[in-house]
Order: sequence, then C-alpha cells, then structure tokens
Amino acid sequence: MTYFRRGKHSVPGTLDKSRDRLAQTGGMVRGGLARHSRLALAVTALAGVSAFGLISAANADGGETPTETQAITNVSAWETQRQAIADAATRAQRAVPTVTPSASPSASPSSSPSASPKPKATVKKAAAPKPKPAAPKPPAWVMPMKGAEVTSCFGQRWGVLHAGIDFAMPNGTPIRAVGKGTVVSTGWAYSGYGISVVVDHHNGYLTHYAHMSRDAVAVGDEVKAGDTIGYEGSTGDSTGPHLHFEVHKGSMWNQINPDGWLADRGIQTSC
Repeated sequence: MTYFRRGKHSVPGTLDKSRDRLAQTGGMVRGGLARHSRLALAVTALAGVSAFGLISAANADGGETPTETQAITNVSAWETQRQAIADAATRAQRAVPTVTPSASPSASPSSSPSASPKPKATVKKAAAPKPKPAAPKPPAWVMPMKGAEVTSCFGQRWGVLHAGIDFAMPNGTPIRAVGKGTVVSTGWAYSGYGISVVVDHHNGYLTHYAHMSRDAVAVGDEVKAGDTIGYEGSTGDSTGPHLHFEVHKGSMWNQINPDGWLADRGIQTSC
C-alpha cells in the first residue's frame, strides 16, 4: 500500500489542485461529448494519467497522516468518477447515429402502356327468317251445311221419289257450294223448290240447293268449295227450315244419290 508523506509538496494542496483540474477536465469532457466523442475519451484518459502522476509525486515524500488517508479515499472516489465519465462518453458515441446520405432515387420516365388494338366487334349475322309454314290447302269438296243433321235421305217417300238429301239447321244458316264451279241458276227458277241455286262443276255434274230463305250469288258467278251461296229457309214445298240438296249427272233432272257421290269425294253423311 502506498501512503502520502509530508515533504516538498503539501498533500492537501496537491489534492486541491487535482480536484480543480478534474473539475476542469470533466467540464471539457461534458462539453466535448456533443461535438467530438472520440476527443472526449482522449482528454479523460490524459486527465487520469496526470492525476496519478500527482499522487505518485506526493507518495515519494513518505509518511502517513490522517489527511493522507483521506486523500487516498478521495483519489479512489475520483477514479470511480473518471471511469463513469469514460463509460458515459462511450455510450454517447454509440448513441450518435451515423448519417449516411441516401441516394435520391433517379426519376425514371414512366413507361405508358402501349395501347393495344381493340378487338373488332363480332357482328352476328341476322338469322334468316324461318319460312312460314304453307297455309293448308283448302279442301276441294265440303259439306253444304257444316254440322247439319240429316233428316231425310235419297229414295222413295210417301210413294214418290225423294231425289235428294235434307239437312236441317237453324233458319238462316249459311249454305256453301260443295265444290268450285259456275252459278247457272238462281231464285225462283223451279216449281216447288222455292228459292234455289244451281252450280255447274264442269265435270259432268251439277248440284242443286233448294228452299233457301235468300240467295247470295248471281248467274255467272264463279265459286269455290266453301263459298256461301245462300241461306237456309223454308220457301217452296217445305214443312220447315232445311236444305234440300240434289246431284244431277250430265244434265238437269237426272238426279243420282248424293250420299255415294259425296262419299267418293271424302264427305260422309249419316244416310
């Protein structure tokens, strides 16, 4: 252990000077930390060497007094303080971030997307209109009164020949030509038949429609199957509204059974 002795240099004076230098050095260290932390560390180390030099000089005189013992204690405290200052300087140096100038990103021209050609709109061709179904071909032959009831057939009746078929419907029901032809007779042309119409079908046959309430055609008119030629009635020798229908072969008054003739043309009766 080293003790201070009284001699050329007084210990209390030496310690006072050391404390003054220490305070001055600590102030320099604290002020320099904000600017140059590395310089602060060097100054602190230099201050420590100087202090130890003073202590060694004082130690050369020898001797031990209570004041010397107190000086040793103070020097130990100073050493602790110096180490704390050095540690603080080291921490301050680490805490100061190194600012590296960042390279500003170079502005590169933004490449605009190239306009791609728009796809051509697909033009749908209009679908060809479907052909309309052909209208059904009208029949060549029809019933003279559609839906009528047969009340009398061809044959003998009350001792005389009933030369046609009687069809009954409400009075005024339209009467139709059974096939195409030319009107050759109308009105009150024949006794007992009342108002009647005769149509020549130009195939060797004529049809006669009797007891009409009125006719709807004139001599020379061309008619086709289904055309209205008159209306049901009860004119002439008649007991009630009905149509008396006859078929003449070759010429007038050569009547034949209309039932077979109509059947040959696809028209069925109840006779």
